[in-house]
Amino acid sequence: MEFGKAFVYQFEDREWLKKLGIGALLLLIPLLGQLWIAGWALEITKRVIRRDPEPLADWNDFGGYLVRGFQVFIIFFVYALPIILVSACVSIIFPSAFDPSASSDVAASAWAAFACVNCVIILYSILLAFFIPAALGNFAAKEQFGAAFRFGEVWGLVRAAPGAYILVFLGYILTGLIAWLGVILCVIGVVITMSYAQSVMGNLMGQAYNVATAEQQLEPVEAV
Repeated sequence: MEFGKAFVYQFEDREWLKKLGIGALLLLIPLLGQLWIAGWALEITKRVIRRDPEPLADWNDFGGYLVRGFQVFIIFFVYALPIILVSACVSIIFPSAFDPSASSDVAASAWAAFACVNCVIILYSILLAFFIPAALGNFAAKEQFGAAFRFGEVWGLVRAAPGAYILVFLGYILTGLIAWLGVILCVIGVVITMSYAQSVMGNLMGQAYNVATAEQQLEPVEAV
């Protein structure tokens, strides 16, 4: 997996400034801009999977990117739904720890439950860092929304190439730091670095998918 390539391939495109700039301008539009950029990043993932010589997608399909961006949002929401539900339970349990009328046993139980639930949330969040990129890669490769929820296939990708998805997670951390650099440069800097960060993540997810499918093909077939 060419990890460093994901951070520099953009500048090999003759129209990189235009493409990243349009993404930055769209991000100034609340909500819709985020959906557009998510759909655009998924297009980059698809191009990388197909080994397109020009993986940095242009902006000739605004409608398609908006639809796919909404689908990406749904994928994130569905995978994060257990965290949302568990967090709702925490909001019910945790106030008992501060209730002055509650007994010490009730308060202690509330704190213990809170600690356990947070451990579950943390562990599941770590799993999401692997599963969501694999789900998006499966969606991009097969161009079928349901492919993101074929959990057996998604797990198969992660199992085949965990190292590749660790690199995707590392890329997420690094692009987050890059986005923070944009904060220093005020609003325009934020949207430019966010546009660039999405182009990096789209590339890394495509690379991880290719590595995983290659590893799956190399796996020995068990004798019947």
